[in-house]
Amino acid sequence: MGGWGDASAPLDPGPCRPDLPPMFPIRDHNPSTTTPFVTWALIAANVVIFLSYFPARSGSEAELLRFYIDWGLLPHDVTTNGPGRSLLTHMFLHGGWMHLIGNMLFLYIFGDNLEELMGHVKFAGFYILGGLGAAWGQIMADPTSTVPMVGASGAIAAVMGGYLLMFPRARIDVLVILVVLIKVFTIPAWLMLGLWFALQLVSGLQMDLVGGGVAYWAHAGGFVAGVILTLPLFFRRGGRAYWDAFGGKPPHDEVEYRVERRRSGIPRVRRVRSAQGLDRPLSDLGRVPRSGQRRGPRGPWSGGR
Repeated sequence: MGGWGDASAPLDPGPCRPDLPPMFPIRDHNPSTTTPFVTWALIAANVVIFLSYFPARSGSEAELLRFYIDWGLLPHDVTTNGPGRSLLTHMFLHGGWMHLIGNMLFLYIFGDNLEELMGHVKFAGFYILGGLGAAWGQIMADPTSTVPMVGASGAIAAVMGGYLLMFPRARIDVLVILVVLIKVFTIPAWLMLGLWFALQLVSGLQMDLVGGGVAYWAHAGGFVAGVILTLPLFFRRGGRAYWDAFGGKPPHDEVEYRVERRRSGIPRVRRVRSAQGLDRPLSDLGRVPRSGQRRGPRGPWSGGR
């Protein structure tokens, strides 16, 4: 899922739209106040599983293909023989190093905040159900396909859908690379995630399903599943009133990132509570209200709103 929609489809995962400038999120301004044990466990599981098979098989395309056929998701097998283990196992396989790194970056950025709102156990269930929703999205788009689908992209798309519903105006830092220009832009979550979802729909309608490539319909299906699965939480928090209470932003103070020049010439990025908090100890970043609680009166470290 690196870039605007790295491959969830197997065998030849790569940039889904080479005609678009490379653009991908690198962080959000939405600090988590709890340890995201499930998010970290999912990242660790994906990395360990990838290391257990890919380096050993990458030298033999035929061997790697057999492995993906055995453990990846083949829509034709599901529609012919019924659901099997591949509905689960495909979520923990990846087609290459960049596929893995891109997916784990997205999970790292968006997973912790949703896990904090849902709780550890519910978030784990949400992740698996989102991945199943993504799988069925691809199966319905091409039920006769015999190309194995691998990747955590669909489940992570569900996390992105849930994030958009709960924090539509959370700020996301996006890295854009245009030939010799490298620039970081800060944009609201609704813009970044909305454009990403629109790209999956447009690309899904344009692509040749027979040829494999990127499983756009798994991305779109996972995203929609994530929004639907998050609706009960959204309504328990008050629905539209939850957005109104916090302006569509996180229910706690956001953070700022400041670039500092060092004598070595290598810039350092500092994480601070606000532009006025450059000298505040970073340990104070954890002293924020838990998600779902109203912020108290604006203090000197409240940051811009």
